[in-house]
Amino acid sequence: MKTTSKLIFLIAVSLTLTVAAEAADPWKKIEPYFTPPKVWQGKTGDYRSPLLFADGSKVKTPADWKRRRAEILSEWEGLLGKWPPLITKPEVEILESTRRENFMQHRVRFLWTPNEKTTGYLLIPDGDKPRPGVVTVFYEPETAIGLGTPNRDFAFQLARRGFVALSIGTTEASNASTYALYYPGIEDAKVEPLSMLGCAAANAWHVLASRPEVDSERIGIVGHSFGGKWSMFASCLFDKFACAAWSDPGIVFDIRPSVNYWEPWYLGYHPKPWRPRGVPTDENPARGLYPRLQSAGRDLHELHALMAPRPFLVSGGSEDSARRWEPLNHSIEVNRILGYTNRVAMTNRPDHSPNDESNEVIYSSFEHFLKP
Repeated sequence: MKTTSKLIFLIAVSLTLTVAAEAADPWKKIEPYFTPPKVWQGKTGDYRSPLLFADGSKVKTPADWKRRRAEILSEWEGLLGKWPPLITKPEVEILESTRRENFMQHRVRFLWTPNEKTTGYLLIPDGDKPRPGVVTVFYEPETAIGLGTPNRDFAFQLARRGFVALSIGTTEASNASTYALYYPGIEDAKVEPLSMLGCAAANAWHVLASRPEVDSERIGIVGHSFGGKWSMFASCLFDKFACAAWSDPGIVFDIRPSVNYWEPWYLGYHPKPWRPRGVPTDENPARGLYPRLQSAGRDLHELHALMAPRPFLVSGGSEDSARRWEPLNHSIEVNRILGYTNRVAMTNRPDHSPNDESNEVIYSSFEHFLKP
């Protein structure tokens, strides 16, 4: 009887430990979101396949995709403008340091364009081993460290989980209602502002990569809304980001007030005076690159495809409903040709704002793909 009781006890302990391990496994939390709902499986909408070369021939092999990827990147660089040289050896000034929970918070300043410095926050958890890192982007850097609207504190929450986080934002431009970055200047920008934000995030990647606490092979990026657009362009155009999460940016063009790529601080730049803000109309048409992209039938799913085989998550809300699986299915097909599955995920919520549940999937996604 004693042997039987001991065996039952050991089985019970084993089952308990198994259940606990499965509950703690981040993959268990995110796995369902890599499969489109049945109604959207295989549907690709009216989007031109990124697997078609400019001459109409089709990608059939990974080698073909390498050439097609270079073609897409070259075409979009020609449209968006060429980035200035990246700042690969950043000089980072620590302005202030504060102890918070299990990490140190440093207010830092560094060049994020060749002619402009920014101030952000570097959060470094305790420990000696090189850790994964995440760049967080928003209108200003304070929200992501927990000093703003709830459920947008990505840097704070990830630092608690052992990630080195760098929070950056366009504080001065946001206060001036110009929001983005203009290079070399706002009077005559040579790079579309949203693309220039991507350049700044690439420079922020180098800030993290230069830290001894960070494993440069394991750096991701996340942002919400404006930050979602920013993190999407940064991760698609700069392939050193190992993975990404985009929270409700509007992942493709749409005539919705919040999916406003036509604005001059995104993809509709033109010299001031700027067109009145709002949805384009006959009386107030879009200007700059945006109407040219639409006339040419270009859309952002082409940029999504540049992520392959790097994983990304769309944390969809009111601007990115389940219908967005149509453009995302194109990226799934690119990954299939490369021999990868479970690289494209989407969650959906009714509201634009993130919530605890949607954010938990973001954090679990980073834990699965960036932690060893």
